Amino acid sequence: MAAGGFCKLPNGSVVVALNLPTPSAMGGTGCVRVLVHAQNRARALTRVRNLGMRAVYLRSNSEPPTPDEITAVLHHPDGLIWRTPPVGDATATATTPELWRPIRALKRRTAPTQAPAPTQASVPTQAPVPAQPPAQAPEAATPRASLRAPHPPRAAPPEPAQWSPRPPRP
Repeated sequence: MAAGGFCKLPNGSVVVALNLPTPSAMGGTGCVRVLVHAQNRARALTRVRNLGMRAVYLRSNSEPPTPDEITAVLHHPDGLIWRTPPVGDATATATTPELWRPIRALKRRTAPTQAPAPTQASVPTQAPVPAQPPAQAPEAATPRASLRAPHPPRAAPPEPAQWSPRPPRP
């Protein structure tokens, strides 16, 4: 579960701020502040869950986004940014504020190390495949409508009945 909050903007969209625990792959015990701009809270949480962070819920509005955070996420083209929250030491954050980063940087940072790409010596060589001429298009391309079976002609609509008053009730 993540602490955080939200702020509804005048145009109806929402900015959601979440404090998520740092992944164990990074070796830290801190947390990451994630900001999401979306049409509503449900869509904002869905955007975060689609990134692989499945257990993300917004239970209260205990830590809503600050005006600076709202400005940062609105000016970012993806509308999804993160940074580590400032440390309690005011002098450290005043001189070296951490910049907001796109969510791609967090995913790259937490991705497991991959095996190095194979070298040229380890890749088996294959004989080059001769280029083939492009396939010829059919002579007459038929529209989709002509592929359907023709409909039988419609019957003429029935003649409108003459208006007659309802019979009186007994």
